[in-house]
Amino acid sequence: MLETSARLLRLLSLLQARRFWSGAELADRLEVTDRTLRRDIDRLRTLGYPVEATPGVAGGYQLGAGATLPPLLLEDDEALAISIGLRTAGHRVGGIEDASLRALVKLERVLPPRLRRRADALRASIVQLDTSGPRIDSDVLTELATARQEHLQCSFDYVARGKESSRRTAEPAGLVHTGFRWYLVAWDVNRSDWRTFRVDRITSAVELGGPGVPRPLPEEGDLRKYVSRSVSSDVYEYQAKIVFHAPLQVMAERVSPAAGVLERLHDQACRLLTGGRSWYELAVHLALIGVDFEVEEPPELLAYLRSLQERLGRAVGMASTPTPTARARKPKQRAAQRGAKTK
Repeated sequence: MLETSARLLRLLSLLQARRFWSGAELADRLEVTDRTLRRDIDRLRTLGYPVEATPGVAGGYQLGAGATLPPLLLEDDEALAISIGLRTAGHRVGGIEDASLRALVKLERVLPPRLRRRADALRASIVQLDTSGPRIDSDVLTELATARQEHLQCSFDYVARGKESSRRTAEPAGLVHTGFRWYLVAWDVNRSDWRTFRVDRITSAVELGGPGVPRPLPEEGDLRKYVSRSVSSDVYEYQAKIVFHAPLQVMAERVSPAAGVLERLHDQACRLLTGGRSWYELAVHLALIGVDFEVEEPPELLAYLRSLQERLGRAVGMASTPTPTARARKPKQRAAQRGAKTK
């Protein structure tokens, strides 16, 4: 049950969201008894909010004219951060666009003039591109988060990489957003191991179950590192460990967490754990990073790089050596030039 102060704010928000509520509806939303609801209504009236009550079977409550939201209890940067977040909240998460808009309207109604001007400037300046990519259901996210928060098992239908569908039972440890996709880190009850699930591949409603079993988290609780390793190396047949001769903070700007896991070795070197669909793909990726590196393992990648070096060396050598046709053409060109000078 909500604490009294939080419950009063929730009650006030509900009264502003709709013109009329029955007492039963409000009590159900707040998860309180009718008697507690009446006490909360009286508290709002004491605070100066004109809550009107209609008696009888069809009776209920509504907020009277002239009521306003309570003063904004946020720092300036906090209020602007919330405003930006609400404007972009629907990005790849379906079902929350309308709720985000309603919350944004409520927020901007109570912004002081100095903040309202800054919020208006942001609104006029921010333009979002239409982006392709998987969208997920906000209800799925909410249920997964609830299972994690309350340490519950949950079940859902899941489509794996090979397109096969199965019913999975999991104990969520957390949700990780890479900027393009959402991932669930959870203990897979069916496989007795930790797994990374792409949330957009969950094809059914999430059903909450009984309590989960406490157990140590993977990567010592660093779920971002676990997901990064899962999507960048563990999932691929071809895997490698690379040492870059550059500081970790420099390489972190060049290598996305979705492309590999970086580990600090010392001030001027770090290790990359990565993977790919072929040695060719890995070789091209490493070359394009633009930093000197050494292959720590496997020897197969080192052998491929040597063969690639030889091939490129032959190409460079052939480009700098004149072809037989070009060599034969040069004496004729010189003779023609001498003839032109004689004339």
